[in-house]
Amino acid sequence: MITFQHVGKKYADGFVALKDIDFEIKEGELVALIGPSGCGKTTTMRMINRLIEPSSGKIFINGEDISKMDKVQLRRNIGYVIQQIGLLPHLTIEENITLVPRLKGWAPEQYENKVDELLNLVGLDPEEYKTRFPSELSGGQQQRVGVIRAMAAEPPIILMDEPFSALDPISREQLQEELVNLQEGIKKTIVFVTHDMDEAIKIADRIAIMKDGEIVQFDTPERILRHPKNEFVKGFIGEDRLATGEDSVPVADELMLKRVITARPTRGLAQSLKTMNNYKVDSLLVTNQQNELLGIATIENVERHYAEEEKTLADIMTTDYQTANADTPYTDVAEMFARGASVIPVLQNGKLIGLITRSTMMRGLAGMKITPPVPVEGAAAIE
Repeated sequence: MITFQHVGKKYADGFVALKDIDFEIKEGELVALIGPSGCGKTTTMRMINRLIEPSSGKIFINGEDISKMDKVQLRRNIGYVIQQIGLLPHLTIEENITLVPRLKGWAPEQYENKVDELLNLVGLDPEEYKTRFPSELSGGQQQRVGVIRAMAAEPPIILMDEPFSALDPISREQLQEELVNLQEGIKKTIVFVTHDMDEAIKIADRIAIMKDGEIVQFDTPERILRHPKNEFVKGFIGEDRLATGEDSVPVADELMLKRVITARPTRGLAQSLKTMNNYKVDSLLVTNQQNELLGIATIENVERHYAEEEKTLADIMTTDYQTANADTPYTDVAEMFARGASVIPVLQNGKLIGLITRSTMMRGLAGMKITPPVPVEGAAAIE
C-alpha cells in the first residue's frame, strides 16, 4: 500500500532528518511511528501527503510514485488528523465534516447521510451535534469530529499526527478505544504518530520505533514486548512493560487511575460545564468532604439540565453505577465491564481511591504503568 524506498531527508543547514528509510505498510494496517523528539517520525508521516518532500529515494502508494501525483489531489485522498484538531470555527460540525467531500465536488446526496453515520460511530447524536459550532463542544468531542472528518471522503489512507496528546487521560483513553473499534470496521490504512508507548501498544498492528532518523525496530507490539531488538528499544518501551512470563493476578488497585477529578454535590451546572470544557473531561465524580462517592455527573446530564439554573450536581448525577473495592480481582472487574459498565470507581473503606476504565484495566493486566491525569485546579484530587 505505502512503500518507502531508500528515503532520506537533509535540510539546507545540513541537518539529516531521515537516513535511507525502507519499509512497507500493508493495506488496512494501522502503523504507529514512535520515538524520542527529533527522531524523524513526523517527517516520515508528512512525506506521505507531500507536506515534506524527500531529498532522496521514492515513496509509492499502490505502486505509484507520489512525486508524480498532483499534490492537491493526493491530499484530498488522504485523511489528516492533527493534535490541534483544526476544525473551522465559523462552520457547523456538519459543514466541517463535509468539507472535503464538497471540495471534491460530491453531490449533497452523496455525503448528507454520511454525517449522521459518522457522528453515530463516535457516540455523538447527529440531531444534537451537527448544527453546533466547534466552540460549543468539549475538547474530546472536537477531536472525535476531527477523526471522522478525515473519514468523510472515504480516503484509503489516514494520517494521524499525535491527535490525542492534548486531551486529558480519560478522554484520550476513550478515543483510543473508539479508534480501535472504528478500525475493526473500516479497515483503513492508518499511519499514527505518537510519543506514548502505551498508546502505540494499544492501537497499532505494527510499531516503527525510530531514533536519529532511522527505524530501529519495526514489528508487532507483541514481538517488540517479547523481543526488543536492543538496549535502546528496551529503554524506550520501559522495563515495566516488557513481557517477563511471570504469572500474576492483579486486583482493582493495580488496574486503576490513582488520581481522579472530583467535585462537590453543591457545584452549579454552569460551573461544572465550564470545568468539563476547560479540562476536557466528559464526567465528574461527585464526592463529599469525607471523599465518599455520591454519584457520577456526565456532561450529557449537565447539558440536558443546563437551563435549570437552580439545579446542582446533586440533582442531576446518576447513582446507578458499579464500584469495585481495592482488592477486587480483575476477573470480577472484567465481568462488570461485560455487564455494561463504562467506568468503575474503586473504593477502600468507603472512600474513593481511583477509577478503572477498559483501557487502564487492559494496561494493568499487561503490567504497564497507568499514567494519572492532571488534576483540575479547585477540584479534589485523589493521590
